[in-house]
Amino acid sequence: MNISVVIPAFNEEKLLPATLASVRAAAVAFEARGWVTETIVCDNNSTDRTAEIARADGATVVFEPVNQIARARNAGAARASGDWLVFVDADSQPSPALFEEVAATIANGRCIAGGCTVMLATRRLAVRFFVSLWNAISRICGWAAGSFMFCEASAFRQVGGFSQEIYAAEEIELFRRLKRLARERGRTIVILHRHPLATSDRKARLYTVREHLAFFLKIGTSRGRVLHDRDGCFPWYDGRR
Repeated sequence: MNISVVIPAFNEEKLLPATLASVRAAAVAFEARGWVTETIVCDNNSTDRTAEIARADGATVVFEPVNQIARARNAGAARASGDWLVFVDADSQPSPALFEEVAATIANGRCIAGGCTVMLATRRLAVRFFVSLWNAISRICGWAAGSFMFCEASAFRQVGGFSQEIYAAEEIELFRRLKRLARERGRTIVILHRHPLATSDRKARLYTVREHLAFFLKIGTSRGRVLHDRDGCFPWYDGRR
C-alpha cells in the first residue's frame, strides 16, 4: 500500500515546519505496516520560504500559480503516486494515533474516504462552541473538515477531485459526491473522532466573530453564490497570517 500525504501551502513558512515534523512522526503508523509514504507540498504561489522549507524537509514540491485551495489540493493529488491520498493543511499537526486509526480504517476495506474531528488550542468560548458544533455536523453529515481528509485515490479521481468553481467549502462539495459514490459501491464514509486533529486557531484570532457571522450570513442569503467569488471568501484569500 502506498500513501500520499498532500499539503497545500500558501505563505506558510511559520507553521509548515511543525506540520512537516508531525506528518513525518505520524507516518510511522503507516510504515509499521510496511506501507510506503510520500509527502507532497503544493506551493500555491507563495511569496515566502514555503517551497524552500518543504524541499529542505525532503518533501516533493509542486507549484500551482492560481491561488485557490481546490487547485492546490488537486495539483498535489495529480503528482501523487499513492493508492490513498491524505490531505493535511499546512497549519495542522496530525498525531501518530490519528494516522494509526486512519491506517486501520483503510486496512478494514469498507471505507472509501473520511476525515476526523478537529481541536483548536483556544479558551474563547465562542470559538470552542463553533468547533464543537462543526464536529457534530461533520459526524452527522459525513463531511470532512478541509484541514484533514483521506480518500482512495481512484475514487478521488473518479469523482473529479475538488471543484475549482468554488473558493471555500470545497471539501463539503467533494464529500457529497464521494458519499454518492460510496453508496453505489457499497462502501462507507467515516469521520474519526478518537484522536482529533490539532489545527491552528489562526482564523479565530485574525477575524472577529462579526466577520465570521457576516460571511456565513452571506452564504445563506446568496444561496452559496458567494463561494464562487474569491474576494467574497476573504478569510481564506486576503493574505492575513
